[in-house]
Amino acid sequence: MPPTARTPRARWIDAGLDALAGGGPDAVRVESLAAALGVTKGGFYGYFDGRAALLTEMLDAWEARSTNDVLARVESEGGDPVDKFRRVGELTFSDDLHRIDIAVREWARQDPEVAERLRRVDNVRMEFLRTTFRSFVDDPDEVEARCTLAFALAIGRHFIAADHSGRTQREAVTLAGEFLLRP
Repeated sequence: MPPTARTPRARWIDAGLDALAGGGPDAVRVESLAAALGVTKGGFYGYFDGRAALLTEMLDAWEARSTNDVLARVESEGGDPVDKFRRVGELTFSDDLHRIDIAVREWARQDPEVAERLRRVDNVRMEFLRTTFRSFVDDPDEVEARCTLAFALAIGRHFIAADHSGRTQREAVTLAGEFLLRP
C-alpha cells in the first residue's frame, strides 16, 4: 500500500481562511480544519508550530492575494489607468476575497497586530487609487476625496440594504464607480 500523501500546507491555509470568513478567528481550530479537510490533525503540526503560526500564514496569504497578486495580474493584463482600476476592483472585491477581507476587518477591531496588517493592506490599495485618480485629476483634494469614496464603496457595498430605485445593488454600485471615474 503506497504511503498516504500529506495534505498540502496551502490547503490548511485555505481551510483556515474559509473558517475565518465563516466564523471569525475563533472558528479557526485545528480539529475543525482537519475535519473539513477530511484528514487527521497530525499533519497540521508538520507544517505549523501551532494555531498562531497558521493565523499568521493566513494573514500573509490574504495580504499577498489581495495586494501583490492582484496588482501583478492587472499590470500583466495592461490597459489604461481606468481599465486597471476596474480590474483591480473586480479582483480585490470578488466574493471569494471580499468575504475574507470583511472577516479580517472585524478581527482587526479586536487585535492590534491584525489592525496594523489591515492598515498596511489598505495603504497599498489607497496608493493604487491615488495613482489612478492622479492620472486624470489635478486637484490633490479631489484625488483624496475620490479615493476615499471609491474605497468606502468597495468595502461598504455589502453592508448596504437599501433599495436602488429599480436597479440592482450591482447596477447602483457600478453607476457610483463610473461616476467616480469621470474626468
